[in-house]
Amino acid sequence: MRVAVVSGGDPGHVVPAIALCLRFVEVGDTPVLFTGDRWVDAAVAEGITASRVCGLALADLRGAADLGQALHDQAAELASALVPQLAAAEPDLVVCDVLALGASMAAELLGVPWAQLSPHPLYEPSRGLPPLGSGLAAGVGVRGRMRDAVLRAFTARSIREGSRQRAVVRQRIGLSAREPGPAVRLIATLPALEVPRPDWPRNAHVVGPLLWEASRERMSPPPGTAPLVMIAPSTAWTGAADMASMTLDALRGLGVRAVVSTFAPAPDGLPSWARSGPGRQDELLRESSVLVCGGGHGMLAKALRAGVPVVVVPGGGDQWEMANRVARQGSGVIVRPSTVEGLRDAVARVLGDPRFAAAAGRAAATVAQVRDPVEVCRAAVTVTRPV
Repeated sequence: MRVAVVSGGDPGHVVPAIALCLRFVEVGDTPVLFTGDRWVDAAVAEGITASRVCGLALADLRGAADLGQALHDQAAELASALVPQLAAAEPDLVVCDVLALGASMAAELLGVPWAQLSPHPLYEPSRGLPPLGSGLAAGVGVRGRMRDAVLRAFTARSIREGSRQRAVVRQRIGLSAREPGPAVRLIATLPALEVPRPDWPRNAHVVGPLLWEASRERMSPPPGTAPLVMIAPSTAWTGAADMASMTLDALRGLGVRAVVSTFAPAPDGLPSWARSGPGRQDELLRESSVLVCGGGHGMLAKALRAGVPVVVVPGGGDQWEMANRVARQGSGVIVRPSTVEGLRDAVARVLGDPRFAAAAGRAAATVAQVRDPVEVCRAAVTVTRPV
């Protein structure tokens, strides 16, 4: 099977796309990755055919007066640019990152079935849940359900406006106003991070976190036997600022060791009990007792998959939602607003209470419930392929 995988350049989205491509390669399928400049060479180094495509970066839209309109205009441009590239790849299936709206439009223009890759839980609105981003659990009882209904009403106008903008853009490039939707949805998360809903789509399948190590370097933690605290600042442009330096200040005097996982070189002046720089995160997590992170789904899923509890310093976007899901599951503590004192107390609490690590272990065990994404994609192609 030939598969085109389209993803933006944000690490939280391209890492799962590369991991999915590697799964296709392992079983003898032929994936082609379309992504931003930054990740093409890394994908090629892994043995994946990769091509550059413009118009995928959400950061390019920062400051737009109407972000929704800008996102849909960007999607139309991406669709036009992708059509000839996808046609040359002759794919049986196009896998589109949930934010790569133009990729699904390009697949439709070519008459090729497409799958949606969500590198996080299912974020579609639901009649049984409060709006995404509220961080709230589903309301219980009459009052709880009424609260959720009121909150959904507040967001309904924005959802309708987004649908209207998408319909206009689709007609502009020669598609029908009504979007048929994907043949299948790949929900790349741990079941522990999902929430029950009464209207789960029949074509949506939880396939587990799609993990790939962006760095091949290895970082040795500081020597000693003290608990190791791993710090992973958010890579999203909506992430909390200065989290790493604030956390290091918070750890002084706690009797721990620390590693800061970052793509940047190590700064000067680090204390003897800390290290910083690029390095394989999976190896660092195996030695860590707690992770301090910004609340992006990719890092949270990686930590919980390794059974490591977390202290979450959420920024914008969906990070507040994810932080609250982790806290309700029992494997983490939220620090917001972020302060040195708050971080110190949270790390000490997680280290001192074994129930957090136990909850992280339970979250890790839910990976046994996931579907194989390759099998899901192959089944989708079989169903949609003309007889």
